[in-house]
Amino acid sequence: MSIVATIMNTATGRPIQKMKFGRMPKPWASFNLDTGELVTAERVDVGKPAPGKFIAPVDVWVTVKPKD
Repeated sequence: MSIVATIMNTATGRPIQKMKFGRMPKPWASFNLDTGELVTAERVDVGKPAPGKFIAPVDVWVTVKPKD
């Protein structure tokens, strides 16, 4: 069962993209965004599922390097 997580920007608090993981990502996991930038997860938040649903929302917080 794969996990679909929303990748969130820690600086702005806005979502960057959705990403599918084979298992729950660890807070120190490194992965590439769609832009090709390598980022490291700083925090992983697991929310409560909606009433009558099984899937819980997962947010992975990362710091993106500012563009020059």
